[in-house]
Amino acid sequence: MSTPCFSPKTLTFLRALKRNNRREWFNANRARYEEHVRAPMVALVERLALDLPAFAPELIAEPKRSIYRIYRDTRFSPDKTPYKTHVAAIFPHRDLGKHEGAGLYVHVAPDSVFAGGGLYRPQPRQLARLRTYIAGRHRQLRAIIGAPPFREAFGTLDGERLQRTPRGYAADHPAADLLRLKQYLAGRAYEPAFATSPRFYASLLHDFTVLAPMIHYLNGPLTTTDALLEEALSGEEARRASRGAGR
Repeated sequence: MSTPCFSPKTLTFLRALKRNNRREWFNANRARYEEHVRAPMVALVERLALDLPAFAPELIAEPKRSIYRIYRDTRFSPDKTPYKTHVAAIFPHRDLGKHEGAGLYVHVAPDSVFAGGGLYRPQPRQLARLRTYIAGRHRQLRAIIGAPPFREAFGTLDGERLQRTPRGYAADHPAADLLRLKQYLAGRAYEPAFATSPRFYASLLHDFTVLAPMIHYLNGPLTTTDALLEEALSGEEARRASRGAGR
């Protein structure tokens, strides 16, 4: 089986699209998009469908669900250009919505290749569950993100964070830095030409393998029915309701 990668024509098309982000131009060049952009991404996703089960069996790789549409949602954006100028795919948890859990992610853009993963925009209930989980199991998460392969590839966890420890947790909690996060992300950027390299797929697979334990950890409280976690969450919700009633 051939190793998936993109071609110089992928980058040429994406750069041209960036200069000509108009429906007329895209429609006239749709065949180039299908051949040089979408088809290589489909091949990448299909290959990952074979390789993910070895280290992340809970994640799925399906072209229809994984590959993002090229069309931008311009309804609430001042930028009305109709197309994205990158091609991207996500590999989510099979039992959660596409953006309702932690997953792996890759994109190829005119100026970079990005490989990463994590929990991008958790809902308040999800974030509450995750923080309760981290508060009691922070050593496990620190071991994952502190492992040499993780540090070498990604540095540390990234994402938007609160300035203070969230309500309900002491300022000196041993996991205070982790609890302040509102997103739990890690990733690395490569030069755009890396997408055309014979080493592309092996490097992407390595990055995903290193990220998989973090993804598994983050999805734990979002998929579990652990009684102790549920009890802790119920107690936190009761405390919040009590605080609200006293205002």
